Formats: sequence, structure tokens, C-alpha cells
Amino acid sequence: MTHASDSAGSPADEHYSRMMSMITGHWVTQVVRTVATYSIAEHLSESPATAEQIAEAKELDVDATRRLLRTCVGLGLVTFTDDAKFAPTDLLRTLLPDVNGSLKGWAVAQGSPGHWEPWGNFPEAVRAGRRQAPEYHGPELWDYYSQFPAEGAAFTTAMDDLSAMVIDEAARLIDTSGTKTAVDVGGASGSLVHALMLTDDQLHGSVYDLPHVVPDAETAAARKGLDDRFTGVAGDFFESVPAADLHLLKFILHDWPDETCVQILRNCRAGLNEGGRVAVVELLIDEHGEPGLAPLMDMNMLAVVSGKERTLAEYDALFTAAGLTRTKMTRTSSEHVILEATPAD
Repeated sequence: MTHASDSAGSPADEHYSRMMSMITGHWVTQVVRTVATYSIAEHLSESPATAEQIAEAKELDVDATRRLLRTCVGLGLVTFTDDAKFAPTDLLRTLLPDVNGSLKGWAVAQGSPGHWEPWGNFPEAVRAGRRQAPEYHGPELWDYYSQFPAEGAAFTTAMDDLSAMVIDEAARLIDTSGTKTAVDVGGASGSLVHALMLTDDQLHGSVYDLPHVVPDAETAAARKGLDDRFTGVAGDFFESVPAADLHLLKFILHDWPDETCVQILRNCRAGLNEGGRVAVVELLIDEHGEPGLAPLMDMNMLAVVSGKERTLAEYDALFTAAGLTRTKMTRTSSEHVILEATPAD
């Protein structure tokens, strides 16, 4: 007879090792967050350095820095050279801020209080079926970020960097021929509408977002030479959405519960010019839990905000409730999809 205790295996057992990695995963999150916070990738990109040199440059404790870097060797972030210096690996270079698809902002945001503390109470989120952010930060994550703008800026950077994985592809896949105006609803720095404007030199675009966000979008447009065709508009997409031929909703709907999504989509429908459409860019989750980013992101939504990742059927239900009909679904090379909808007849 095999006892239950015998099935757990030994520390060398594959399942034991995998489970141990899962259990201690939050340790790794904080190691990576710290490496990103102190810009160690940037420092080492110039040349390999000793722990003492990094500690002095970043005003850190020398012994703690040495121990951190030693751990980073084991994680594959750095290597230890023959002259007692640490050199970056390609894995560490994903934390450089100026590389395509940089994960620096994401590393900082995910390990910082806005996300970290609600995740610490995740069992309660599952028990109660609601996010845990209010227990720590007030009604919504966005209210918290308005009180802690540095952390909010890191999150905005993270969203821009994650968007970079799909922005260029989305700009190719969303047809703007015959489209005069596009509004990036809740578009933050405006990365999607800017990409569309760079693809189509006849397109006029705007970002519609909270007042403290709009200046970032205007600055980004000017930096890309688009300020003559771009407008930043401050407002609340729960109340209304400006008129346009195309409303863009990138990574917006997954932040909110169904009834709120329907209100946002209704406001978009009301603001569409004749013949206009809505384009939604989101992860698409499989009903049966296929591996990938979407199921884990769904848990992040449960812990931190009030939204969820959705199946195609669930998005279709939102469109129908808002008086829209999905006319097109385009898969990208990642798990993201582009869903286009027009007013129902």
C-alpha cells in the first residue's frame, strides 16, 4: 500500500521542485522588483561591475548588494566574472527601459504596494468574489495611484511597455482607410492612437482620459511629431465619450465588471459618428483554462481591480447589451485579439 506521504516525493522530485518554485515565486518577484528599482540593468549595461561599485553608485548597503547579486546569478540575471565582477545576461536586459517590450515598469508595478498588498489577501478575494484593493487603498486602484503618482507613473510605463507587444501589430491590423477621427478612450499616453496616426497620415487622433493623464499624451504626441493632428481631452468615460469615427479601447474593459463595461460601450456607441465603430484590444481567455498569460491576468483582476478577463462569448454579450454587434475578430501573434463592433441595426 502506498501512503499519501510517500507520493510527495523527495526534494529531487520534479513535482516537488516545481511546487517549491511556485511557493517561493513571490520572493523572486521582489528580487526582480529591487533590481529594476535600482536600475541595475542600466548600470551593468555600461560595463561589468563589482558589488561594491554598484552599491556605491546606487547608495546601497554593500553586503546586501553582494547577496542580491549572488542570488541574481542563480536566477540567470547576471553572471560572475573571473575578476569578481557581475555582468548582465540577455534576461536582465529585458529590464532595460529603452528596449522594445521592456519589462522594467511591469517589474516595479507588480511588486509595489498597489498590486502587492491586495495579492497578499488573495484567499479572501476568492472567498468573497471581490477585489481586495479597497481594504488597503480605497475604492479603486486608480484613486490610489492619484495619491501616489510615482507608483502610478511606473504602472503607466508598464502598460505602455506591455502595449508595445501588440501596438505595432494592432496598428497594421486596424484598418483606418476612410476614418477621419479616432479617440483612444482611457488611452493614457496614447500609444495606440499614435501608432495608427503614424501609419495613416490623414488620421486625426485624441486621447480621452483623466485630467492628470492628458498632458503625458500631449507630450508623447509632440515627441512623435503628431501634435498638429492630435488633441488631448480630459473627461470621464463613465459619463460620455467624444464623437469620432473610431473609438479605441485598449486594455480597458478587463479592468471593470460587466455592468460598467456595458456603460462604457454605450457611451462609445452614443459618441460614434455615422458609420463608426469600436475597436477593443484585450486578452481572450479560454473557457477551459489553457496555459498562458490570460488565466493569471484574470487572477490579477480578481485581486486588484473589479474586472476580469473574458471569453469571446462574454465580450459578445457585452456588445449586445450596449447596442453593438461584433463585426470582426482579428487574432494577433500574442494572446491578444482585436474585436470590432458597430451599432446594432
